[in-house]
Amino acid sequence: MYRIIASPLPRILRALVGENQPVITALKDTASSSSYRVEAHHQLLCSSTPGLLRQSQRMSGESSKPITRVLFCGPHFPASHNYTMEYLQSYPFIKVDAVPIDEIRDVIGNYDICVVKSMRLNSDIIARANKMKLIMQFGVGLEGVDIDAATKHGIRVARIPSDYTGNATSCAEMVIYLMLGLLRKQHEMQVSIMEKKLGDPAGDMLLGKTVFILGYGNIGVHLAKRLRPFGVKILATKRSWHSCKSGDENGAHDEVVDEKGTHEDILKFASRADIVVCCLVMNKDTAGIVDNTFLSSMRKGALIINIARGGLLDYDAVLDHLKSGHLGGLGTDVAWNEPFDPDDAILKFPNVIMTPHVAGVTEYSYRSMAKVVGDVALRLHSGASMNTGLEFVN
Repeated sequence: MYRIIASPLPRILRALVGENQPVITALKDTASSSSYRVEAHHQLLCSSTPGLLRQSQRMSGESSKPITRVLFCGPHFPASHNYTMEYLQSYPFIKVDAVPIDEIRDVIGNYDICVVKSMRLNSDIIARANKMKLIMQFGVGLEGVDIDAATKHGIRVARIPSDYTGNATSCAEMVIYLMLGLLRKQHEMQVSIMEKKLGDPAGDMLLGKTVFILGYGNIGVHLAKRLRPFGVKILATKRSWHSCKSGDENGAHDEVVDEKGTHEDILKFASRADIVVCCLVMNKDTAGIVDNTFLSSMRKGALIINIARGGLLDYDAVLDHLKSGHLGGLGTDVAWNEPFDPDDAILKFPNVIMTPHVAGVTEYSYRSMAKVVGDVALRLHSGASMNTGLEFVN
């Protein structure tokens, strides 16, 4: 049995959706006495503009109105389409489908919006998207989309900025998890448990370490803020330190960096760091940037963390430096090919921690991004501008 928990939210929501519409703000299972607070979901609902809600209500009564279709490519990252479906469940004129990768080519022509996830959309597939208005990522990475082909066919391409959705914060937290896992020797600790050993292994800590953030964007900014209380020295590089607009929050946080540099400084900074964190955008200029030269310039025993894209690291160079012992450890949330082969040689090393591309997959960030996708679909259906909440690249 469930009952409604008293809250001022019903009055707010009722003002938005109308007096005759049911409103539930939180549920409590009285049998188990466990309450389920869904504040993030309520914030998502409450942040929809009254105009958008009224337009959606009017559209729901227009049976002749065509359905707006949203395509999610492939089964991976299931929370992306599941949360979007949940957010849009009250709007029957928006249909959300998660379609297997090998079927996308045949069905893409039926959809208005495509959320690519980890699929590569080449010019041949894009040419079949004759109804498509928007190709977007559930996040920021668009390296798999042929943007020129989309532009040629009149299709907008966009990402969801990582800052305000919580995605950058989520990724920054994962970096710290990987750092600590390597420093405290996560694999060896599991062995000690299995062998009933106490007080072994002797790990290390962040205090006094030098951390090099390679690519000081949104994730780098959130990481630097969270690293400062650990007592580390922070080095960081990015293309330009003068690109922040007046009042830009990221510019205000440049002060947490102890030493700033550009691309020309990456080898110098790598040679001084105990931990290198790769936060770069993947493109033709950054692919394989962590190569043999880069790894050789690092201190013996230094760690590298990759939170961005697997292709930023040269696989053979990483494997060789792990074998030689020069690389002290690898912590990565991304792989060269995904899903990654669980029998790959790199995973045999005890000083390697790999997570399954979940750095940004948190309740907060994914519900925030599902709201962005849902609101864009509602705006497209109503004929309003799709610009809200997106960063367009064409």
